[in-house]
Amino acid sequence: MITPPARPAGGLLIEGGAVVTVDDEFTIHDPGWVHVIDDRIVAVGAGEAPQEVRQSVGRLIDGSGSAVMPGMTNGHTHLFQTFFRGQADDKPLLDWLRECIWPGAVHLDRESARLAALVGLVENLRAGATSVIDHQYVHIDEGIDDGVCSAADELGIRFLLARGWADRNYLPALTESADTVLQRSREVRDRWHGHDDDRIRIELAPLIPWGCSDEAMIATVEEARSWGAGTHIHCAETSTEVDMSLDERGVRHVEWLEDLGLLGPDFQLAHSVWLDDDELDLIAARGATVVHCPVSNMYLASGVPRILAMRERGIPVALASDGPGSNNRQDMFEVLKSTVLLQKIHHLDAMALQPEDAIAMACRGGAQAFGMSTTTGSLEAGRKADLVVVDLRSVFVAPVHRVPSALVFCSAPADVSHVVVDGRVLIDEGELVMLDERALLEEAEASARSVFLRAGVESRLTR
Repeated sequence: MITPPARPAGGLLIEGGAVVTVDDEFTIHDPGWVHVIDDRIVAVGAGEAPQEVRQSVGRLIDGSGSAVMPGMTNGHTHLFQTFFRGQADDKPLLDWLRECIWPGAVHLDRESARLAALVGLVENLRAGATSVIDHQYVHIDEGIDDGVCSAADELGIRFLLARGWADRNYLPALTESADTVLQRSREVRDRWHGHDDDRIRIELAPLIPWGCSDEAMIATVEEARSWGAGTHIHCAETSTEVDMSLDERGVRHVEWLEDLGLLGPDFQLAHSVWLDDDELDLIAARGATVVHCPVSNMYLASGVPRILAMRERGIPVALASDGPGSNNRQDMFEVLKSTVLLQKIHHLDAMALQPEDAIAMACRGGAQAFGMSTTTGSLEAGRKADLVVVDLRSVFVAPVHRVPSALVFCSAPADVSHVVVDGRVLIDEGELVMLDERALLEEAEASARSVFLRAGVESRLTR
């Protein structure tokens, strides 16, 4: 059993770096300092920290030459797919599902899912994500959800299990009735929802509109709202899926949610590539959040979401990697850069998005998607101590003229020196503190080999 580290006795002080607060004014203290006690930020300031603070803390991190930023939220991924990297190249979404994901997914069990989640969550921490939303829709083994949550608990990361489901038009082995979904979800909720001072949460996550009946949608959204939880769903990811909805239901995806009376501020709409003006207006009116996955959208050739039109309407936008089966990384720095560049080239406008915009979406927008808009997402007194130190002293980054530009266009996971979640230092001087990473990878590779052998899927691991 892995145990996350204890919080530094007496508190934690990070000083000397450029503190990118991502507050309402996008204030940057360069140099600045952040003071943490227990799980909270108690003070942020410019220049040197007060002497009494320096003398009182149990741990001092020298951030000189670094940027200190809020932890990012990876707003949509599928952790089990860490076992599927490179298995699904060069295919559109529906072919990718049928030929690459389903054959292996049906052979996962609790332990293989736990190991896949551990690898994927370590990857997220190393890439600057302190919060992760996992759209987990594989329930072949009823213990898989528990295994995934256990992985998040052991590592100390902030985690939202979006408990996925489909009740029709999907691979039968991955399909569940509404009653089964509710029963199994309640069991997971009872064990994990609100665990460790709300570090782990559970919500419900209908998989795709074409895989979900109206009746099951209504039942599961009402259930999630009774917990005070949200609903996470793939939305308008491809034009083919929108056409499927028009053919069957006569409405587009967001219109369908609105017609059911479900769309609201507790909805996270993953992808949202193929939306028209009326749908954008509905999302804005209902306060739902869009989760943008630029690398996955390019990888699967799904299209370019209308991010500028969303921002003009005040729609909250979060950022995400999507699952490693359709990326193949969970690198939030890559996501930051791709978010900006994709809009620039799509609109042929070099000013379409700025680095600050992408950082705000990854931090503040991500906190909104996670349901913690007033608790995480910025470095301000009273917020949770979820933060990342990024070393800017690299030939790939320096010299630094603008810190936001350096973070978005130059930085990479290799530059992350420290990661703090809930006041606990999980990555310290570039080292993961709670487990042997090499041993984890060896164990995970053996497990993945076993999964693909059972599936009869050819890969390098099975040769």
